[in-house]
Amino acid sequence: MVTSRLQIYILAFCASLLLASSSSHGHSRQHKKHEAMFIFGDSVFDVGNNNYMNSTTSFQAIFFPYGETFFSYPTGRFSDGRLIPDFIAEYAKLPYSPPFLQPGLNNYTYGVNFASAGAGSLAETHQGYVIDLKTQLCQFKKVVKQLRHKLGHAEAKTFLSKAVYLISIGNNDYFAPFTSNSSLFESHSHKEFVGLVIGNLKKVIKVIYTVFFFQHIQRN
Repeated sequence: MVTSRLQIYILAFCASLLLASSSSHGHSRQHKKHEAMFIFGDSVFDVGNNNYMNSTTSFQAIFFPYGETFFSYPTGRFSDGRLIPDFIAEYAKLPYSPPFLQPGLNNYTYGVNFASAGAGSLAETHQGYVIDLKTQLCQFKKVVKQLRHKLGHAEAKTFLSKAVYLISIGNNDYFAPFTSNSSLFESHSHKEFVGLVIGNLKKVIKVIYTVFFFQHIQRN
């Protein structure tokens, strides 16, 4: 319950930042200028990435009742309607962030969604069936390269620094070892295991946050 409430508070804070930024700059910038959202996580945020995975996965929301109360068809969202990022996008007057793996997608000016249902902070969580957090970060790096090529280094840096980043992940890391043959619990104490999950998440946030990130992308 505490974790759920904390996630809601964090998401509400992110939404308020996005709305405040949009309202404070709306009169001074051209209409084509806007903020973007980059979304990482699991089924709480996945808008259909798992639908486009090369391997067969059991974590796909491709049947009813998923989607029936808003989109009228299953979109890949593990909901009968919209997800939290969808509501935030609506309030900020932004289009819904598309799944990164959507075929033909090459426009990231409003951001993109990397989330994968069943994913975790650890690569071992549902490995082979999902897009883990580290892989989501690699996909984000590809987007950054494309934006730098399209906008130039300085403008891309400004664009990304003003973007909103939503992350919801970790629940599957603690649940998966009970439903699979994972040896992580056996080889680590509970405290060590929590440290692995939090440590991986911390690394990803640090890479996204630091200015050094742009230099790293340039060299690779």
